[in-house]
Amino acid sequence: MKKELDYFYIDGKYGWNQEDFKNLWMNKGGCACVTACDSFVYMRKYLGKDKLYPYDIENVNSLDYVDFSNDVKPYLRPRWTGIDRLEIYVDGISDFLEDIDEHSISLSEFSGDNSIEDAIKVVKDRIDKKMPVPMLVLMHKNLKFKDFVWHWFLLTGYEEDGEKFMVKVVSYGSYRWFDFKELWNTGHKRKGGLILFNENN
Repeated sequence: MKKELDYFYIDGKYGWNQEDFKNLWMNKGGCACVTACDSFVYMRKYLGKDKLYPYDIENVNSLDYVDFSNDVKPYLRPRWTGIDRLEIYVDGISDFLEDIDEHSISLSEFSGDNSIEDAIKVVKDRIDKKMPVPMLVLMHKNLKFKDFVWHWFLLTGYEEDGEKFMVKVVSYGSYRWFDFKELWNTGHKRKGGLILFNENN
């Protein structure tokens, strides 16, 4: 079974590429902010959450996106250690949602210490409910993921084939498919994890 969320392009790229930020801090350390901004653009476009992205949703362009990211940035400000704990993300984005009077969306943490079986369940549940899933990887033993260490990115799809569970990873203005069990098993004691967006009734 394969499921993928619809997405969007910005000036020909699949979502936003943080390397297109002119601001040095955001260029190097704005990955958490990008996952939030991309999620909000997605929720506006496909879930009708009009408060989340106050620009032209039919023409998402780099000028509007950078302006929007400047609104979100104070809540997930880049720092020397990065947004290296799930609670920093949850607290910051919860404050942003409160400040724009958006109460139909909430978010929670799912620690990287959880089992791969439970992680697969929550990823499937969120994507089945049409929600993107921000993920944080701190360190990783597998050099395959060297571009994704100390990095936030989005999961926007999955494919199950027997024992194999693949996830669609969106980052740097493109996407690729990874084996989720390999991605989840970082081989390090200190782990990141997932952010779970919830649509409140």
